[in-house]
Amino acid sequence: MTTIRQDAWTQDEDLLLAEVVLRYIREGGTQLSAFEEVGRKLSRTSAACGFRWNSYVRKQYKQGIELAKKQRKELKKEGSFSKLANREISLSQEQNGEQQGVTLTLSDVIEYLKTYEQTEDEQVTLKEQNERLKARLASLEEENNRLQKENKEVEKQLSVVKEDYKALIGIMDRARKMMMLQDEGGPNQVKFQMERNGNLERIEK
Repeated sequence: MTTIRQDAWTQDEDLLLAEVVLRYIREGGTQLSAFEEVGRKLSRTSAACGFRWNSYVRKQYKQGIELAKKQRKELKKEGSFSKLANREISLSQEQNGEQQGVTLTLSDVIEYLKTYEQTEDEQVTLKEQNERLKARLASLEEENNRLQKENKEVEKQLSVVKEDYKALIGIMDRARKMMMLQDEGGPNQVKFQMERNGNLERIEK
């Protein structure tokens, strides 16, 4: 059984009492909880710690109390992490069958939230870029379909031109043959003329 001390307070004990109470004020805790924590550490009652604080120690730390209250307000504005202010939280997680401690501080949490916010902004930017690329792709596909149709029309026209060209060559070849036959004939030479369809027609004298 732990013996409750009733001896005089030392300077170190007063310092510990002040540090704990100021920390609780800064984190939004109650002074009663601070007195209980100090009592456990010093083997004194919480009532004795409270009496020592109110009767003597508090007068020595008026500026510290005001500063702790100001810091408490600032911590609430930064995201209501009052319970994390200047206190390290140990989180245990099991990995590979062993307990490994992960230590977080208030600055770690704030930094993580900033990083998370940046990541969220990047995701929004990437989403917008993705939407623009999708619209661009749809436009290119539409243009590609149009060009394919135009290409087919050009191919059809080219095929017609080739057929006309072949017909023209045939007509010119028959005309050349007709001229040769006329040149080789004598007084009684046979004459030919070309029909509209490109065939040779014999002309009787």
